[in-house]
Amino acid sequence: MGRLIAPLLIGGLGAAVLVSLGLWQMQRLQWKENVLADIEARIAAAPVALPESPDPARDRYLPVSAEGAFGPEAIRVLVSRKGAGAGYRLISPFETGERRVLVDRGFIPVAAEAPALPKDRVTVTGNLHWPEEVDGFTPEPDRAANIWFAREVPVLAEALRTEPILIVLRDRSFQDQGVTPLPVDTSGIPNDHLKYAVTWFGLAAVWMTMTGYWVLRLLKARDGKTA
Repeated sequence: MGRLIAPLLIGGLGAAVLVSLGLWQMQRLQWKENVLADIEARIAAAPVALPESPDPARDRYLPVSAEGAFGPEAIRVLVSRKGAGAGYRLISPFETGERRVLVDRGFIPVAAEAPALPKDRVTVTGNLHWPEEVDGFTPEPDRAANIWFAREVPVLAEALRTEPILIVLRDRSFQDQGVTPLPVDTSGIPNDHLKYAVTWFGLAAVWMTMTGYWVLRLLKARDGKTA
C-alpha cells in the first residue's frame, strides 16, 4: 500500500490544481461576459454631444452625434472584411466649426475610389474609439501611396491636423456611395475563457487517467510478486 501513496498523492494534487484552474477560467468567463454586456449597452445608448475633453479610458465607446462638414482629405487604412476581402477604412477630418476631429466613415473595396463627400453641413452619429491596433509587426504607413495599416489615433490626427478623437460612424445624414459603415461592436474583444476552461478540465481528466494507469501497473506488479 505504501507504494501507492506517491502516485495517489501526485494524482490528486495535480488534478486539484488543474480543476481549480478550470474553475478560475469559468469565473473569468462570467466576468468577461458582464464586461461585454456593459460595453454593448454603452455602444447602443442614446448619443450625446461631443465632450469637451474626452478621455480614452473613460469615454471609449461613448455614443456621440455631431454636426459639421467634412474636409476633402481621406486616409485609407488597409483592412480585410469577411465576405468582401481586402479594402480600406476611410478616415476623414470633420469640422464642427469649433472642433476638428476624425471620422471613420467605413469600408470600401481595395479597388474602389473614395467617393466625394458633400460640401454642406451634415450630421454624423457614432462611437468614440481609440483602437489598439499597433504592435511590433505593424508596418509603417506608405504615405506616398496613402496606405496605412492601423488606426493609430494620435498619428492619424497629426497627419490630418485634427484633435486625437475618432468617431466610428454608425449613422449619417448623407449618402456616402459605396462606403459601408463598420460600427463599433464587441466582436473584436477576445473572450476565450470557455476554451481555456475546457482545456484545463480536459488535462485534469487526462491526469487522472494516467494516474489510474500508474496505480494499476503498481497493483499488477505487486500481485505478480505475491504470486
